[in-house]
Formats: sequence, C-alpha cells, structure tokens
Amino acid sequence: MMDVTPLARFGLLLVRPGMLIVAAPAFGGTFAPAQVKIGLTVLMALAIAPVAVVPAPGPALALSVVVMREAAIGLALALAIRALVAGAELAGQLIGFQMGLSYSATVDPQSGVRNTLVATLYGNLTLFTFFLLNAHHAFLRALVRSYATLPVGLGSVDGSMPQMVMHLLGLVFTLGARLAAPVVAVLVVAELALSLLARSAPSLNLMAVSPSVRALVGLLALAAAVPVVVGVVSGLSDAVLQLGLDAARAFR
Repeated sequence: MMDVTPLARFGLLLVRPGMLIVAAPAFGGTFAPAQVKIGLTVLMALAIAPVAVVPAPGPALALSVVVMREAAIGLALALAIRALVAGAELAGQLIGFQMGLSYSATVDPQSGVRNTLVATLYGNLTLFTFFLLNAHHAFLRALVRSYATLPVGLGSVDGSMPQMVMHLLGLVFTLGARLAAPVVAVLVVAELALSLLARSAPSLNLMAVSPSVRALVGLLALAAAVPVVVGVVSGLSDAVLQLGLDAARAFR
C-alpha cells in the first residue's frame, strides 16, 4: 500500500501560503486566475519545504484543527495587506462622495464591489507603492519565518486576538481619514465659498455651476494630494507588517 504521509505533509504546507495568496490583493486576491494562484501556492510551498518542519498528520479531528490554524495564520498576514488597501479605498470613497462622483461608481475587479474612480485610484497607488517598497518581499520573508515561531501543529487562540482585530479595523479608518483629509478639507472650503456666493448673488444659477466647480477643485486638490498617498503608505509599511505578524501570533 502506498504511503501518503509525504503527500499529506505537503498538503499541510500548502494551506498557509495558499491563504495568503487567496486573501491578499498584492499576491492574487480575487482578480487573479485560479491557475495562477494554485501555481504560486505550489511554488511557495516548494520553496518553504526545506525550512519548515511538518509533523505527520494525526487523526481526522486533529488534522482539521491544524488546517484551520494554518489557514488562520495565513489569513492574519493577508488581512494586514487587505486593511492597508481598504484604508486607501475608504479615503477614495470619501473624496469621491465629496466630489459628487458616487453616481459614477463602477465594479472594481480587484475587490468585486462598486468603487468610485478615486477609490480605485487610491487602491492602485497603494498597491504600486507596496511593490516599489518591496514590502511583498518582507511579507514573504515573514511567512517563511512564521514556520519557526509558529510551527505546524495544534495550537490555541491567544487572548490578544480581539485586540488585533480592533487594530486592523482601526488601521482602515485611520488611514482612510489621513489620506482623505487634505482633499476633503479643500472641498469643504469650496462648498463654503459657493454657499457665500449664493447668498451674496442670488441671481446666479449656482445649482448648475456648483457641480462643475466642485469637480474641478476636487481634481486639482487630488492631483496635489497624490504624493501624500505614497508618503503615508511608505511610512506605514513596517507597521502593517508588524501588525500582521502580531495577528498571526494570536494563533499560537
């Protein structure tokens, strides 16, 4: 009878990098073809195999717990990247709403949801900055090191997991507010100026002019604020990596 233990061990080795590739937009996400994601998962597992110690699979119940733990560790690393991109997309949503672009929202192939053009722009800028900083290399190295600090096997859920979830959600809203603040502030000033003009010159048809003025001012402010996205994401790259590692350590 053929021994399937090596095959089962390799199967366990596929779970952690596979979840990272499936859930992280930088490595695959929802828009990459399934063949590409499967191929990347197998290649990463082959690269990790020499340094990872995978015990022999136990009973079915224990094996299912090990698989769920491996998936949770990979998902924790992926969610850190996802939170970074989601924060940038939230900033784009706030800016697009203030500019009056909500009605022009289209389905974003990266996330599968309706996003404004500004949200898609901010999300793509964040991903490009992520790659230019070689942050994806840092996450891959962290994935390899995680097999030493969090070896494959049974584990437990640490009490810090709720706090890590709060930190991930806090990163989304904090980053969204920081990136949207410059453009939204300019648009609020423009709205106040239009309101004062409407009060001082009631004969002007500002209902027809204000959308164009709002869009023009918003585009000019957006062009000036694009470098802010790169700077903020660059400053947060190390913190995001550490947040992903801390979230993964909750499944010791």
